[in-house]
Amino acid sequence: MAKPTRTPLTEQEQIQRVRLPRGEESIGLLVARLGGSRCRVQCIDGKERICRIPGRLKRSLWVRENDIVLVEPWEFGGDEKGDIVYKYRPVQAKWLRKKGYLEDLENQDEF
Repeated sequence: MAKPTRTPLTEQEQIQRVRLPRGEESIGLLVARLGGSRCRVQCIDGKERICRIPGRLKRSLWVRENDIVLVEPWEFGGDEKGDIVYKYRPVQAKWLRKKGYLEDLENQDEF
């Protein structure tokens, strides 16, 4: 029995639903991997946070430098620490850039 072939999704179909920040969440740029599921992230709100990938996402969320991620600051120490809860795909990051969500991140000084 032959496998059905999958047609590649068009760019419009891939960006149909882009997760936007809710509540305290913030969009950020992953600056450096620190090891042990920890990363340094430059957030849109101007703060640089040490973020971790929570255990439930550790195996499914693979991040690299210069990835656009969604950060949820911690309740205590939220200015310095947070959790990475979502990674935007390149097409989604392009959409966010086009719609102006990443302007603050690009306008900040060299990090």
